[in-house]
Amino acid sequence: MSVRFPRVSALRDSARLRERLAELGCDLPCDDEILPPSESPLAEPLALRHATGSTHVVANRFVIQPMEGWDGTESGEPSELTLRRWRRFGSSGAGWIWGGEAVAVRADGRANPHQLLLTDSTARAIGGLRRELLAASSAGLENRPLVGLQLTHSGRWSRPTDAGPAPRIAFRHPLLDRRVGVTSDAAVFTDAEVREIPRDFARAAALAHAEGFDFVDVKCCHGYLLHEFLAARSRPGPYGGPSLADRMRLLSEVLDAVKEAAPELTIGVRLSVFDSVPYRPTPGWTVSGLAPGEAEPHPHPYDLSFGVDRDEPARIDLTEPIALVRRLVERGVEWINVTAGSPYTAPHLQRPAAFPSSDGYAPPEDPLVGVARLLGAARDIKWHVPNAVIVSSGWTYLQEFIPHVAQPCLSYGWCDAVGLGRMVLTYPELPADLLAGKPLDRERICRTFSDCTTAPRSGLVSGCYPLDEFYRDRAERATLERVKREMRRGTTA
Repeated sequence: MSVRFPRVSALRDSARLRERLAELGCDLPCDDEILPPSESPLAEPLALRHATGSTHVVANRFVIQPMEGWDGTESGEPSELTLRRWRRFGSSGAGWIWGGEAVAVRADGRANPHQLLLTDSTARAIGGLRRELLAASSAGLENRPLVGLQLTHSGRWSRPTDAGPAPRIAFRHPLLDRRVGVTSDAAVFTDAEVREIPRDFARAAALAHAEGFDFVDVKCCHGYLLHEFLAARSRPGPYGGPSLADRMRLLSEVLDAVKEAAPELTIGVRLSVFDSVPYRPTPGWTVSGLAPGEAEPHPHPYDLSFGVDRDEPARIDLTEPIALVRRLVERGVEWINVTAGSPYTAPHLQRPAAFPSSDGYAPPEDPLVGVARLLGAARDIKWHVPNAVIVSSGWTYLQEFIPHVAQPCLSYGWCDAVGLGRMVLTYPELPADLLAGKPLDRERICRTFSDCTTAPRSGLVSGCYPLDEFYRDRAERATLERVKREMRRGTTA
């Protein structure tokens, strides 16, 4: 059977967590006591400078991360399920809603047929998400949450219709092309097509601004289009090659176009600061359970990812990511949401979990190692670019120990804010409870069962089927359980 790691939920207290971190060689601080709100760095306000020069003070250091719900309409409008999720974001007590939802800027860039799509005809409905969130907010009018919208083109991972993948790519990748069925250069964006993309982001940003969103996140992470261009060393012409300035040219043009279209709109960037060789289940695995993950055989040197050592691609190299963040800050883009990797190619790096999605692989490392890696990357970016406002990712796997680790990370300057994603699908009020000095509700804490990933990969809406009664009672749960059984049988056949 695959290697099993001690569950975080089974660790008795913070002392045992520190012992486990020491066993793993993880450099991660951990406090014994959860401080009362009056003393907690999690409750400290954070002053954020807008593009206009004004300042918005968010009430605390909690951030709700953007997610994809697979529950919009075919035309790209939010459904009642989407609205419910945003209302719960509002009730979370978090001071900062980072995008809330990944919204495509054009139809061929949707990651799934039910992803939100920002157009003239859908803008009013998408703006309703913000209005519903604010109506449900527990923060009060004087400290209302700062609410943004994440703008994206899914590029290689586009799947805009039920017909299957429809990838558009920055460059040919010998490993990833096989995963999405790329067999010719026809899928590669031409330079002329690339020059159209900034206009799409600019149009969407102007619509978001008109609907009252405080900022937009230009999504540059997880292997989607703008992120993939950062690794386009083999691409000829002005948008690729050995120079980072050329590989970030598209991102720069997108930022310029957004600023021109909506000069009063603040811009943030969610950035994968490191990647890896794609992972796969170990071939030939015959033991019960998911096969452990392993890196795919790959060329040497490995020049196909951003933020890795080309000679030893298992190692992070933040030289270019730090240079990129510096350039973003110089351009006035100070809000950086640090993430890593891709859920399609190395989910254990991007989203540490004890129970991976049923079509994935068993963790090749204790997920605590992944948490420490993500938080360490945020620390390093903040250390080298102190003027950047850094939102950190990867917190959910810490479960009950989120505040025990978040307190010292904030106090030591590892980051400026704590970003929560999967956790708020089942327990959106976790920030509010902590900020009110209440004990956490252990029955609602996300245990990283990953049904919120398995479900959409099976064409179902995303939600917490194990712990959220709303989704547990839906008809899709029976379908999800059947799909999981079939996937498990497939891994042991």
